[in-house]
Amino acid sequence: MSSAQTSVPVPSQPIRLNRWWLIMPGAGVLFLCAVYGFWIGSRPTPVQQVKQSFMRDIDDLDSAVSQLQQTIRTRSDDAAIQAAFRRARLAYKRTEFISAYYSPETTRALNGPNLPDVDDDLRVNAPEGFQVLEEDLFPAVNRAKQTEIVHQAALLRSNVNRLRTISASNELTDSHVFDAMRLEVFRIVTLGITGFDSPKAFHSLPEAATSLQRLRQQLEAYKLADQNPELARRLTNAFDESIHTLQTARSFDSFDRLVFIRQYANRLSSLLLDAQKTLSIPVFTESRLLAPNARTLTDSGVFNPAYFVNMDEQRPTPERVALGKRLFVSPMLSADANRTCATCHQPDRAFTDGEPTSLAVNRDGTNRSGHRIARNAPTLLNAAFQATQFADSRVVFLEDQAADVIQNEQEMHGSLPEAVKALRRNPTYRAEFAKSYSEGITEQTIKNAIASYIRSLTGLDSRLDRYFRGQTNALTAEEKYGFNLFMGKGKCATCHFFPLFNGTVPPAFQETESEVLGTPATASGKKVDPDVGKFILTQREPHRYAFKTPTVRNAAKTAPYMHNGVYRTLDEVVEFYNKGGGNGLGFNLPNQTLPFDQLNLSGPEKKALVAFMKVL
Repeated sequence: MSSAQTSVPVPSQPIRLNRWWLIMPGAGVLFLCAVYGFWIGSRPTPVQQVKQSFMRDIDDLDSAVSQLQQTIRTRSDDAAIQAAFRRARLAYKRTEFISAYYSPETTRALNGPNLPDVDDDLRVNAPEGFQVLEEDLFPAVNRAKQTEIVHQAALLRSNVNRLRTISASNELTDSHVFDAMRLEVFRIVTLGITGFDSPKAFHSLPEAATSLQRLRQQLEAYKLADQNPELARRLTNAFDESIHTLQTARSFDSFDRLVFIRQYANRLSSLLLDAQKTLSIPVFTESRLLAPNARTLTDSGVFNPAYFVNMDEQRPTPERVALGKRLFVSPMLSADANRTCATCHQPDRAFTDGEPTSLAVNRDGTNRSGHRIARNAPTLLNAAFQATQFADSRVVFLEDQAADVIQNEQEMHGSLPEAVKALRRNPTYRAEFAKSYSEGITEQTIKNAIASYIRSLTGLDSRLDRYFRGQTNALTAEEKYGFNLFMGKGKCATCHFFPLFNGTVPPAFQETESEVLGTPATASGKKVDPDVGKFILTQREPHRYAFKTPTVRNAAKTAPYMHNGVYRTLDEVVEFYNKGGGNGLGFNLPNQTLPFDQLNLSGPEKKALVAFMKVL
């Protein structure tokens, strides 16, 4: 019983039935009802109990960070400082499912990546929070940076107070709480167990266990056993087994993430959804990339390829997809160049062209052998699951990508106004556009038809997906080992996020990241490729050599690799990462986001990684 409940006065003596009770029995009943109603009305609701517990957790976090500050200021030994850090982040993990849901910006300041952030106004914001501190505290305390460490601890404390202030006025709802609970399970699956936010301390598994412990405790407020005892028992068991599996893992590298996701996490998120429905708490129906009613991340159809559209009127229809498919292979969009979208995005090559960089169109509109555009043609498969397009993320919508390519002198050398005129002269196209768009043939409808077709090019039914959906013989032992390496020791999944395996950041799936890898100009690895990537657009140093993180799905069919096609095999790609990217090759890039320490993968481990990627 909460403190609010125990504050209600309880009579110490039996209530005596005075004479007026006997004369007016109805009044006595009313009196008892009033007393009971007062007692019931003063009890906090489940969501109020969750809020109270959350606010106490913030107080505990503040206390833990204060103790961390003290150990840092007094220059305690490394073990004491590191232990205080671990306690503080465990305290943070108890707040995470609500803080990340209701206060994402403050949560990023508390525990975001140790990388500068360039905001929408092109301001470069220095990183702060736990991950910045972790970099200087592990594996040993960097005593030369004492002043900076003290400063970062103070910033951390300030952001905890900011979280408290913001959270005090937030009004939680039951639907939001359950949504946040399942998203926390998804966060653990995609970020927690991969080491995303504990790259130096490798404390991810105990932290994930702590997050689940808090979810289980917060769920108790809803008295699920009163509604469905069997479901409550199954959910408790799912929590207990998940937590036990995390707590008893021998090491970060050896943890079996494949088994954890399939046998424990997926069951847990599914039962949480069942509990929400049993308690008659509404499940959201709003449009998201990941469906709000997704039971797991690996169920069929839970990702919405039509999410990243500019407006509802541009959503795909079967007619628009069919029309876009015809336009995709039509030379009418390229004027006299006799090029189509399929020239560089060939269906039998997973919508790539097999070239390091694509052959270009000459200025007079003719093809010229040997002349190439600057970058490799990416696959269009699952392009709908990205928040930005092109390697430098220069456009948001697929419609704008289509327009850029059509009108690019080196790519299709076309003109949208001229394409409108040509298509309007064609009676078949006039009829097809009329079926799909009330406005007929316009520049916008041409772009949207092509974009609709590209949004249809989705595939999340690989052997890995089928394994998670019950086909347990879908993977070999080596492929299973490769998945665990990808999600763990290899650190691949800290950029290519499960289950889309691209850079769209879970569990919100709202933004797609770019990374600075230090890709070499040639396979010999003597110097960095001169293409500065996203820096061309923003002119901000964190973006120099930054390129969008592409999907690894269908990678077996999309060689050669990297934005410049420098590597012809997946084995070469794995070796590049194993060496630590560009800085591992000696390029000394101050803004490289890829960790430059070597992965120390063995020969069999590299082979297993490649085998797994081919599964996709």
